[in-house]
Amino acid sequence: MKITQALLDSLTTQAKASPRLRMNYDLRNSENDQSQRMLNAIEPDSVIPIHRHQKSSETVVVVRGKIEEVFFDGSGRETDTIELDHKGPCFAVNVPKGQWHTLRSLESGSVILEVKDGPFEPTKPEDIQS
Repeated sequence: MKITQALLDSLTTQAKASPRLRMNYDLRNSENDQSQRMLNAIEPDSVIPIHRHQKSSETVVVVRGKIEEVFFDGSGRETDTIELDHKGPCFAVNVPKGQWHTLRSLESGSVILEVKDGPFEPTKPEDIQS
């Protein structure tokens, strides 16, 4: 499969039309694939709750645009922010397993590649900070 500008443009159009202001595109080979690989178009003002993944780290690569990956401690206090820009100097980050985090889109048209271990599991309430 080719990941083209046309695909990214289509995802961005869908994200802009979505109430959540984001849209993902599954890159797995099938539903039985034991990994999570997706493109995720995220528009500014999209709200992604502070969350963690207890069974997997998460690799985030900016394919287009600019985002901030924001890290928190267990009490919801921000501990670090990393700006990721497809033009560099930093365009990817690996979020350790169990790390509380969220991300913010800083530019319209931003698209990331997300990769996690294991099959998809919905986020449990105890893995979301309110």
